[in-house]
Amino acid sequence: MKQLFFVAVGVVIGFVAAQRVSRTPSAAHLLAQVDARAKAFTGAVAEGYRSREAELRPTGHGVDG
Repeated sequence: MKQLFFVAVGVVIGFVAAQRVSRTPSAAHLLAQVDARAKAFTGAVAEGYRSREAELRPTGHGVDG
């Protein structure tokens, strides 16, 4: 329970720090770049997952069953 508390406190502190830092133009630009890269990464992971899932999915061709 203590660890969960510290995680929550860390999230709040990180959020407040990001809000204050994002007020400067250069920091806002940096955060936008980080956000774009994170979205690109998650998109690539999702696409790879879908591709691999399609490879593993049985097609039913040539199976006498």
